[in-house]
Amino acid sequence: MELDGAGLTCAQVHEVAYDGARVTITSLDRARAAWVTAQQLTGPVYGQSTGVGANKDVTFEPPGLGLDLLRSHVCGAGPPVEPARARAMLVVRLNQLLAGGSGIDPAVCPVLADAINTGHTPPLHAYGAIGTGDLTALSATALCLLGELPWHHDPGPATDRPGASVPPPLFALAASDSLPFISSGAATLADAALACHRLRLLLEAAIDVAAVSFTAVDASAEPLAAAVQEARPHPGQAVVAARLRGLLAREGVSRVQDPYGYRALAQVHGATLDLLNRAMATIETDLNSATENPLIAGDLAWHNGNFHSAPVALALDALRAALVQTAQLSTARLASLMDPAYTGRLPFLSDRPGGSGALILEYVAQDALAELRHLATPVTTGTAVISRGTEDHAGFATQAARHTLRSLEPLELILACERTAALRALGPPTPDGPLTDALNDSLRALRREE
Repeated sequence: MELDGAGLTCAQVHEVAYDGARVTITSLDRARAAWVTAQQLTGPVYGQSTGVGANKDVTFEPPGLGLDLLRSHVCGAGPPVEPARARAMLVVRLNQLLAGGSGIDPAVCPVLADAINTGHTPPLHAYGAIGTGDLTALSATALCLLGELPWHHDPGPATDRPGASVPPPLFALAASDSLPFISSGAATLADAALACHRLRLLLEAAIDVAAVSFTAVDASAEPLAAAVQEARPHPGQAVVAARLRGLLAREGVSRVQDPYGYRALAQVHGATLDLLNRAMATIETDLNSATENPLIAGDLAWHNGNFHSAPVALALDALRAALVQTAQLSTARLASLMDPAYTGRLPFLSDRPGGSGALILEYVAQDALAELRHLATPVTTGTAVISRGTEDHAGFATQAARHTLRSLEPLELILACERTAALRALGPPTPDGPLTDALNDSLRALRREE
């Protein structure tokens, strides 16, 4: 995978993190230009000739706080972050550095690429950021480069030499590189990119699941007609309706009006797809942007707020709310699959009167839906005032990204419950028994593991 600071996608971040894609650097020109400018700067420069945060008015002779800035900011806490997510952070930060604007020594970029390609990741922890820069995670990375912290080494699919002894990637960061290296939300963006890529696949699979339910209850395809979508031309709505029309065998009308789980599916699920597209566009903008403070551009250092994650946090908050809407329609269709009025079968798809059949799937789905609703609580309604009031607002995109990643599991379970019930409704009556295997089969199908 070629990196140039201008074209990294959520799908590519996932490919590096989980599929072992190797990275190459096509050009260091923009990074080198910013570095040359940084060497020539005079006057006060935040984090170079001044302290940071509330210490911004404390002046120093170069190199200022130097490497002690990294050592004082490395206090991550909580459970360890899996290596794949740390590797995703590395590729995001590398791409941002290639975009220029940091003023850091560009020679660090090939070393970061080597870390990615040889399966080296920094030891990251879950807590330590509030959406104004992943300072603890990137400080840990910088100290790994300096040899002060040990890299985690997991060759996995990321190297041609599985199990081989590979020397850790080291780089003598200059004291002046400390703040430029950590001035980024790369870990937050990595989580956001991973979540959105996987949601893209899951939301596409959700349309396949809905098609099975449509068939199982003989739902009307009339609401999916092209004329209906043209009358209200939301892009996602049209995509969902067209996909469902292609999956259904006919376009008959068995009932005048079906429940909203069928009749309004294109509108609700389409809105979720629209918000996913918007979130991915927002994230991919930041994957390829200079989020540094100060920003080295032209001949100057520009003190700014590009590090603030409000656009990402707001987009992810909206997306998680939309996921609940999609999930609620899935549980509504699941309820209809338990109803003889829609399936023509005994209640709960049992094989005999009074049997429980697939009833327990509703419990599982509603448990997962409760978790999904909890995760949809917006993070952007809160803020934080820290560093003696100098930093008086926080976006909490870190928490938004983390919650979006966690939303995948309950949404997947809900859709798996619907799929399991719909397939049961289409098959012969089945005696009561454990549904675990059938549910796991549906989960594998949603993950494209079949």
